[in-house]
Amino acid sequence: MSINELEAEVLRLDPKERARLAGKLLESLENLSEAENARLWVEEAQRRDAEMEADPGVDMPAAKVFRDARAKLK
Repeated sequence: MSINELEAEVLRLDPKERARLAGKLLESLENLSEAENARLWVEEAQRRDAEMEADPGVDMPAAKVFRDARAKLK
C-alpha cells in the first residue's frame, strides 16, 4: 500500500479514531533516538537549502517572519 493509499484510508476513519491514531503517531516521533532525530534535522536542512538554491525568492528576512507572526497572534 502506498502512502497516498494509506492516507486515504486513514482519512475515512471517524474523527475519534483519527485523533487516536494521530496521538500514537506523534508519540512515536517523540521517542526517536538522538541519532535518528539528528538525521531527520539534517535531511530537513538539506531540503530547505536545496529549495532556496532552486528559488532564491522563497526566503524572507527574519524580521518580516517575526512581524508577520506577531500580527497573526493579535
